[in-house]
Amino acid sequence: MRPTGRLTTAVVGAAVLLGCVSGPAASQASEDSRARDDGKRVLVFSKTAGFRHDSIPDGVAAVKQLGATGGFTVDATEDAAAFTAGNLRRYAAVVFLSTTGDVLNAAQQTAFEGYIRRGGGYVGIHAAADTEYDWAFYGGLAGAYFQSHPAIQPATVDVEDHAHPATSGLAETWNRTDEWYNYRSNPRERAHVLASLDETSYTGGTMNGDHPIAWCQNYQGGRAFYTGGGHTKESYAEPLFREHLLGGIRWAIGDAQADCRPENGYRPLFDGTQASLDGWRQAGPGSFTLSDDGTLTTTGGMGMLWYAASGFGSYSLKLDWKMAGDDNSGVFVGFPPSDDPWSAVNNGYEIQIDATDAPERTTGAVYGFQSADLKQRDRALNPPGEWNTYEIRVEGERLRVYLNGVKINDFTNTDPARSLTDGHIGIQNHGADDEVSFRDIRIKELPAKSAKSSGLMASQGD
Repeated sequence: MRPTGRLTTAVVGAAVLLGCVSGPAASQASEDSRARDDGKRVLVFSKTAGFRHDSIPDGVAAVKQLGATGGFTVDATEDAAAFTAGNLRRYAAVVFLSTTGDVLNAAQQTAFEGYIRRGGGYVGIHAAADTEYDWAFYGGLAGAYFQSHPAIQPATVDVEDHAHPATSGLAETWNRTDEWYNYRSNPRERAHVLASLDETSYTGGTMNGDHPIAWCQNYQGGRAFYTGGGHTKESYAEPLFREHLLGGIRWAIGDAQADCRPENGYRPLFDGTQASLDGWRQAGPGSFTLSDDGTLTTTGGMGMLWYAASGFGSYSLKLDWKMAGDDNSGVFVGFPPSDDPWSAVNNGYEIQIDATDAPERTTGAVYGFQSADLKQRDRALNPPGEWNTYEIRVEGERLRVYLNGVKINDFTNTDPARSLTDGHIGIQNHGADDEVSFRDIRIKELPAKSAKSSGLMASQGD
């Protein structure tokens, strides 16, 4: 076994089975006849071959309680014999709860790799990053390996993603006490960072001011979520930490959608503060209300809040949005500067937000011109009351729409009067009966593409 850099604790006695997982003999005998249960199941795995956290029983109990309220069944085991292809098929996700050291043999590793590649989910909690240092697949799945930690102490967590269900309920900053890991590498280029540590708020951080502490990624066909919290027993009684875990599990099992592609190089156009609205102007009737949690919510209409400070050519625009119910709004791109909202309608394009209209006028459509891929859209869409993320990518005359990381529309403009090569962006307040909220509007400018080259890209795919 490779040394983990943590104090090794002997584990006396046979492997402990908690919950409903069958013993290894029964599991092996029946694995070929097993099928996934009708309801979603989650397997909590907490075997340790190195340091053992005394918070593991609290973590197991917490995940079981979250399952009872979240609509999924939880089994728990410390027996690695549960890692067979047949048994793993029963589970929508496997939670590695403060595992340490080398916990799976070669055959079990192969079974788990196959499970992930067939679309399985992974949730890593705390010392899951202190596990399987010589297994490259696992290192990529977890996102980063443990390096060191200072003493348990309070710290400030900066929330970077407010749309993912693991962090959507958190404020801009989250102050809590835990054992804060340093990692051997920074996962930001490979994974989507949800939250990071403010290294000025505590002592012992070694990641030079960029210190991810929770992240997600789509990995070799599966979904992977990791959080560095959870060392202490008290963590599993904290309402916000439990909500954080539940959101990560819901995403990993596919009950919630989110954009977990790496996100780097964006700058904010609206960051939730009043000051960041200085570059925006209201066109037409109605308005937007800025809430204490940094969201803009439509009021009245029909009007539009547009970014007047500058226009854009080739860019990736990202923003988070949420409908309260059967509501109507949209994101406008490619229109000339004007305080008349109808100028955007007549000279630009609207990416629609509307749950129930005709295909070319519903969520993900280029309004009135091209429907979204409805099958892909419906698979990626979160329901009213939950946050969604749009990426609207404009390169030359090509316009692509991604919903929660899934491409749902690919449109090429052929009308010179609506050219996308230079224009403004805006968000619509549609009417008095519509309530749609927006937050975290950010943009990354891209190298300019000609109409000819953008058409060639469209013919060749992404």
